[in-house]
Amino acid sequence: MAEEEGPTIELRQRKKPKSSENKESAKEEKINDTPVPERAPKYILFQRFAKIFIGCLAAVTSGMMYALYLSAYHERKFWFSNRQELEREITFQGDSAIYYSYYKDMLKAPSFERGVYELTHNNKTVSLKTINAVQQMSLYPELMASVLYQATGSSEIIEPVYFYIGIVFGLQGIYVTALFVTSWLMSGTWLAGMLTVAWFIINRFCYLLMSASTYTFMMVWEYSHYLLFLQAISLFLLDSFSLEQSDKVHEVYKIYIFSLFLGYLLQFENSALLVSPLLSLVVALMLAKCLQLNVKKGTFVAKIMKVINFYLVCTLTVTLNIIMKMFVPHKENGHMLKFLEVKFGLNMTKNFTMNWLLCQESLQAPSQDFFLRLTQSSLLPFYILVLIICFLSMIQVIFRRINDKSLKETVTLEDGRIGERPEIIYHVIHTILLGSLAMIIEGLKYLWTPYVCMLAAFGVCSPELWMTLFKWLRLRTVHPVLLALILSMAVPTIIGLSLWKEFFPRLMTELMELQEFYDPDTVELMTWIKRQAPVAAVFAGSPQLMGVIKLCTGWMVTSLPLYNDDDLLKRNENIYQIYSKRSAEDIYKILTSYKASYLIVEDAICNEVGTMRGCRVKDLLDIANGHVVCEEGDKLTYSKHGRFCHEVKINYSPYVNYFTRVYWNRSYFVYKINTVISFQS
Repeated sequence: MAEEEGPTIELRQRKKPKSSENKESAKEEKINDTPVPERAPKYILFQRFAKIFIGCLAAVTSGMMYALYLSAYHERKFWFSNRQELEREITFQGDSAIYYSYYKDMLKAPSFERGVYELTHNNKTVSLKTINAVQQMSLYPELMASVLYQATGSSEIIEPVYFYIGIVFGLQGIYVTALFVTSWLMSGTWLAGMLTVAWFIINRFCYLLMSASTYTFMMVWEYSHYLLFLQAISLFLLDSFSLEQSDKVHEVYKIYIFSLFLGYLLQFENSALLVSPLLSLVVALMLAKCLQLNVKKGTFVAKIMKVINFYLVCTLTVTLNIIMKMFVPHKENGHMLKFLEVKFGLNMTKNFTMNWLLCQESLQAPSQDFFLRLTQSSLLPFYILVLIICFLSMIQVIFRRINDKSLKETVTLEDGRIGERPEIIYHVIHTILLGSLAMIIEGLKYLWTPYVCMLAAFGVCSPELWMTLFKWLRLRTVHPVLLALILSMAVPTIIGLSLWKEFFPRLMTELMELQEFYDPDTVELMTWIKRQAPVAAVFAGSPQLMGVIKLCTGWMVTSLPLYNDDDLLKRNENIYQIYSKRSAEDIYKILTSYKASYLIVEDAICNEVGTMRGCRVKDLLDIANGHVVCEEGDKLTYSKHGRFCHEVKINYSPYVNYFTRVYWNRSYFVYKINTVISFQS
């Protein structure tokens, strides 16, 4: 018995020095023998399913509620349902009137094919000009809306205007859902999605209708390839610092190439896509990868090759873009490049169009009011906090890569390294690029602000971000992991409650207030045109008014509120001369050169009292024509003619020889352009 017990005692002594890990594994083995853990996977599976289901339900509900909110707000603001069709159409201002008018034209067409043909060979909108409206204005959303309206039989249920604005509000709801899901996936909790939506709605003055897919985005917005170029730069930096697998990044580049190629074909061989910086960058990256040598990672040679590769990509991108512009004929966006030169002080000009664009509020630097609104909702302070922590952590990770320190494949919460997640680095780089542009051009706040909402909500709801901060602070008094988990729940909850208390009553008040869009003068003008003007009449006036005339009456006009075509920009500048100090003969020659038969003078422009000095239309015209004293001190000639829009109202010679007033009200003066055999001075 003693001999038999000996080995047993020896075995027991060997079991004693087991590590704690072995003890834990032994405990797990014992637990696995019991029937309870067999139910544990089912319980965990059910818990995950419930979490995903509730999150998806919250995301969809948020999008639907936002769409319903926009619909209710639109109804209260314009009193839409209680207005006649003409009054509803007048609420479409500027270029939105043109887009909706083409949607109406598609519904009136006998067939879809015929409607598309008439839009691609449109000679009934602008006098003496045949335009491809689908290519010129990227009318693909309007085409799809018209198809859906007719295919679903909605003509028997809902009016076209309600279907159109319903699609717009629905797409906004989808956009909100996408923001919710993005923040949820990044933080791991749908609480971040709820906070994103709350901040987005409160700061709703900064939003832009965007699409989810690259190709669709490229088709519906003509400048989309510039934003995709910023995305490509972010991915390029990720790849350069080896923060993401190179193969994954190059798969995205292939998607860019395919989208550009498909967009080029379906946008009637749009040459702007061929000369875009996006194509040059992606092709340069592909070529650089082919030329890249396989060297051992971590060596000095590998670091030198990284620098050479970075330089090669930048050089190839610039070279390819220059070559493409030399061999590919293009005129698109030339005015935009000139605008940027003037904007950044690289060039000076007295050109009316350039100065008019510079005076637009959306193209100026953001005002203090913009930052004040973001701060009042606590969005900006938390965004700056999250951005600083993520950026510093990203820099820390990059230095670790440069010093050949390997990164963990799976980062745990205890590590406190939020900058090691590639998706976080990508979004940080992207938001910095967008934010830099938004600080220069206020209109880009519509792209940047949703990003701010998403990133700030993700950060305050992410335990990893708080853990990263505590690691830097070397927190010892409280367990950092526990405190990070508590703060990731407590901080967004407190923010949400404060936003609810302060802003929810304001939103409800906005929905309860019954506003009214009152513009009887424009209604009277449109009614007169439809009743009195000949069918073949051509109207001349400000581009914004011409867009409304095209929508409400269908009559031909001399210009449109579009700023992506050099010829239309030149037309707009020439027609605006009716508010300059030019002779009646000069104005008559300009108008008749575009076959205009009626002239509409707007009192609001003629007697404009602008808040910004030198930004009124008549001031810009005087500067362009050399009829004022410039601030630089160059004395220019004074015009011997009075301002045309004032002089023509007096009805004396020679103005009455060229123009006959046929209608007027408080806001508009309509003149018939006479047929003159010989000019009189």
